[in-house]
Amino acid sequence: MLKDTLREEQMPKSKEPCYQEACKIQACLKKNNFILERCFAVIEALQTCCKNCNSKSTHCASLAGLLAQKKKS
Repeated sequence: MLKDTLREEQMPKSKEPCYQEACKIQACLKKNNFILERCFAVIEALQTCCKNCNSKSTHCASLAGLLAQKKKS
């Protein structure tokens, strides 16, 4: 597991797909002063989750913006 993410037991439970991945992104960004480049691994984890659930999660809506920022880097 990545050092800069919340541990599984610290995250609130949710039935929403990709919730934990979205929480990990927020935790990573906060820990790294919102420097996107330091959180690419957790962003890619959300991307994988969204692919696995056919983007049927509210958390997948923000993924396009994150990926666009990632490409600019």
